[in-house]
Amino acid sequence: MPRRSGTDVCREIRRTSRVPIIMLTAKGEEIDRVLGLELGADDYIVKPFSPREVIARIKAVLRRMTDHTADESGNVLRFDKLEINLDNYQVKVDGSAIPCTPKEVEILHLLAAHPGQVMDREQILSQVWGYDYFGDTRTVDTHIKRIRQKISLDDAPWGLITVYGVGYKFEVFH
Repeated sequence: MPRRSGTDVCREIRRTSRVPIIMLTAKGEEIDRVLGLELGADDYIVKPFSPREVIARIKAVLRRMTDHTADESGNVLRFDKLEINLDNYQVKVDGSAIPCTPKEVEILHLLAAHPGQVMDREQILSQVWGYDYFGDTRTVDTHIKRIRQKISLDDAPWGLITVYGVGYKFEVFH
């Protein structure tokens, strides 16, 4: 790209959108691939590549983007064995209601509404607690730990993932 790097563009897009991003690049070092994925790319393809592989990867990314369903309001998210209902602040795992605090439900809903997108502590704090929150950002870590304990499921096809040095994301596994 002549004026900006792909990582800058990816970072900028992720601030406001969940649109799928596949990076096509000549930068094949591990650090470049890891950085691209941590900044929010859904896939990272290094040149040279075959057109058939690119098509297959595009289809895979689009499948992942449609693997969850939401009601019209977006307040109820459903994944395989997981339902997060922001209307009644209820979380169900494998059909059973899980007792969660309102903040835990809001954090889980926020991350699950943007599968694969990494959010840092500041983003989570501002969207869940509001811009006027003046506490420790590590409260997010504590809440994430509690959420993981409550929704743990051995064969869960999803999970809350820590992206070290960046933040957290909700990931759907295949």
